[in-house]
Amino acid sequence: MTTAAISRYVTRDPGILGGEPIIAGTRISIRTIVGLWRLGTSPEEIPTQFLQLTLAQVFDALSFYLDNQSEINEYIERNRIPDNLIHPAVRKVLEME
Repeated sequence: MTTAAISRYVTRDPGILGGEPIIAGTRISIRTIVGLWRLGTSPEEIPTQFLQLTLAQVFDALSFYLDNQSEINEYIERNRIPDNLIHPAVRKVLEME
């Protein structure tokens, strides 16, 4: 399988994250952008954390997610850190939020 464009900015490359959807020309996965968005980071703020991203790329990633939620949610769940592996100090901070 070769690189496959999915939308203007979203692509798959079997050599990057096993073919998981990413922003073209980067190794930034759609699940990474969705994860920030779910934590309350506005789309406009995300490019300030990933300087190589444009706002158009972020919105395309979120649009892709909204059209493919089950697939991206599966990637998110597959990459979730199990609760028993989270350091107790970190867990305590997370519970405070």
